Amino acid sequence: MTNQLAYTDDVAAATAPIYEKLSEQYTESHWKALAPLIYEINRLKKEKNAVILAHNYMTPDIFYGVGDIVGDSLKLAQVAAEAEADVIVQAGVHFMAETAKILNMDKVVLMPDMAAGCSLAESITAADVRLLREKYPGVPIVTYVNTSAEVKAESDVCCTSSNAVKIVNALDSDEVLMIPDQYLAEYVQTHTDKKIYTWKGSCEVHERFTPEDIKKYREQFPGIVVLAHPECPQDVLKEADYTGSTSQIINYVEDKKPANVVLITECSMSDNVQVAHPELNLVRPCQLCPHMKRVTLPKILKSLQTLEPQVHVDPEVAKRARKSIDRMLELSA
Repeated sequence: MTNQLAYTDDVAAATAPIYEKLSEQYTESHWKALAPLIYEINRLKKEKNAVILAHNYMTPDIFYGVGDIVGDSLKLAQVAAEAEADVIVQAGVHFMAETAKILNMDKVVLMPDMAAGCSLAESITAADVRLLREKYPGVPIVTYVNTSAEVKAESDVCCTSSNAVKIVNALDSDEVLMIPDQYLAEYVQTHTDKKIYTWKGSCEVHERFTPEDIKKYREQFPGIVVLAHPECPQDVLKEADYTGSTSQIINYVEDKKPANVVLITECSMSDNVQVAHPELNLVRPCQLCPHMKRVTLPKILKSLQTLEPQVHVDPEVAKRARKSIDRMLELSA
């Protein structure tokens, strides 16, 4: 279906404002291949009353071209809870689509590529969580949103990298079990007096960064500001100037406007920040998430055309998982 799309005068006119933003990211010939897809996706969204949730790690053509709501996993979860569209398309990874479905059981939730997973989500199961409850009786379980619906259903409250410290400190307990990201848990431990028990999960993108990487950037670019995501190992975070979630990193850039900056996180976010702030000298360490990159414009278009593949969550699992998500949203308010 997508091979019939052409770069017409109407397509050129409709997508010109988008290309004005992205002209440094895409050559004119590349854009002429992307623009018809963007045009048709945006047309279909109106026709089918659909909304696209696009994570910060999406490529610029998706993030700026078709994304209606863009941001980190917390923002996407908050918006999903208030969605008025009939159809929700998740431009991200599978656990995000599950979260959107849990919060909108009566709506169609589309995941353009069902194989877009997450190393963190795959590192732990619901059975693992039940065993942890036996090992740590009475200890509240804080679960990163980068997990399956079944794992969320076994948890007390969810968290994201932007609110993890707040969530942990809000709990009425001196001990907390924080799963599955060991590095996020270690980061939170440096910001709380509570005892945190961890799980040996990690993000395959962020764990690739090393302290030596940052030292090389500082040698190559004197005065560069290093902003790191808390899914990175502690020795990496100690070398950084600031640690924060994707939304917090963006806020830092917008508030401080560092002349030279490097983002120690998935590299498409650097592309998206550069589009918003062309005046910055943004060094790009390219660690790609192979799962995020499974979601493309042709796949988004096909999912809107066919309303497939749809994400389904068992109603009983969804009911229990929603309690942990709702509690997160409540404590994050």
